[in-house]
Amino acid sequence: MSAELAALYAHVDKNERHYIDKLAEVVAIPSVSSDAAYRPKVVEMGQWLESEMQRLGIDTKQHLPGTHVMDGQTLDLPPIILGTLGTDPAKKTMLVYGHYDVQPALESDGWNSDPFTLTELDDGRLVGRGSTDDKGPVIGWLWVVEAHQKLGLELPVNLLFCFEGMEENGSEGLDELIIQEAKGYFKAADAVCISDNYWLGTSKPCVTYGLRGISYFTATVHGPAWDLHSGVFGGTVHEPMTDLVQLMAKLVKPDGTILIPGIMDNVAPVTDAELDIYTKLDFDLADLELSTGSKTLVYDGDKTKTLMHRWRFPSLSLHGIEGAFYAPGSKTVIPAKVTGKFSLRTVPNQTPDEIAAKVKSYLESEFAKLGSKNTLSVEALHGGKAWVADIDHWNYRAGTKAIEKVFGVTPDMTREGGSIPVTLTFQDALGKSVLLLPMGRSNDGAHSVNEKIDKTNYIEGIKLLATYLHEIAASTEA
Repeated sequence: MSAELAALYAHVDKNERHYIDKLAEVVAIPSVSSDAAYRPKVVEMGQWLESEMQRLGIDTKQHLPGTHVMDGQTLDLPPIILGTLGTDPAKKTMLVYGHYDVQPALESDGWNSDPFTLTELDDGRLVGRGSTDDKGPVIGWLWVVEAHQKLGLELPVNLLFCFEGMEENGSEGLDELIIQEAKGYFKAADAVCISDNYWLGTSKPCVTYGLRGISYFTATVHGPAWDLHSGVFGGTVHEPMTDLVQLMAKLVKPDGTILIPGIMDNVAPVTDAELDIYTKLDFDLADLELSTGSKTLVYDGDKTKTLMHRWRFPSLSLHGIEGAFYAPGSKTVIPAKVTGKFSLRTVPNQTPDEIAAKVKSYLESEFAKLGSKNTLSVEALHGGKAWVADIDHWNYRAGTKAIEKVFGVTPDMTREGGSIPVTLTFQDALGKSVLLLPMGRSNDGAHSVNEKIDKTNYIEGIKLLATYLHEIAASTEA
């Protein structure tokens, strides 16, 4: 290990408390992008980031993407925070991306503590909304810059920053900015790094080269002009809830089989070489069961099938029904309008337009078969394509070497089941390699209750990001 890295590692260890306190600061800002009531908090979080970046000498600017309509309100989209640190033509220039918005969270959802108060547990878990997705990794980049400055070390690369506040709500405005600035602000980037995903398991780091896409839908059934008393009107009207439940049951089987005709048409067949990658992965199904808190795996005992259906085959999940009675107690109401929410995780060769057309056609056809006098409307809310990268690029070799130095193991090469649509946009618009370099573990519970990042992952993750930049600088490949 070089003297510079040894000094950096020692500095990071010494400043553990500082980093945790700063994580607590950002967790305390409830930057929920999907709820209009929290939009000022999303903006506050963006301002916090920009202030910290400016403190570190990063040249920042806010890009204001415009407005959008949500929950019946016209809202300003949160600022995209851009930053530049260094313009030395002799150095590589790395673009790092992250997001500062979070998923909704209420303590009543099942959290063991206030989701917006970072809770340190005796086993090293740092629990709080956004701790791992994605505030911990985002501010980790800042601590890399700070550590170099505190030690009087020169950063080995130039850095471009792109931090958005709408990732959890469709990344509105970001694609347009990237395409618009591909030959401008982003032109200098030699490669891109994103730390917004997770290890395959709980003990071995990984480098991620693929993500599924997403297509999110609502299916709304309209019936009576207002809610009705089931004792007075039950059995005499077509009920929207009955129609919707029938439709949602026709989307997917209990074993995960998607029932929409043609949905698998463009999915590439599994090759022998690909199958070999999966069989060699270091993964224990017990870790996945631990992450779910249950023994409910579809492909129990089959690691390869489980990972393939998590990563490289599409899936369909039902998320909820808006307008239905769900509070404690009993209420004998017939809802006048109900909206079912569901999404498909898609794979390479599938496009949002193709998926939307097939979903709408199928649901409209199945609704017609019900013979109902109610009306159906199907809406595709947002969609993003799947993404796969070239693992032989120098960007991936640098990530691999960095993990080997920090953790002492060669990482697994993995894909992920989640979606970060901006990866494909960066790759296509800039024509540059995009690397996913995760900080958190598979059981962090992103999007779930009691989201956490382990203290060791957070602290060692800061070292990893720093080492990665040094490995990039050491690469002689252009």
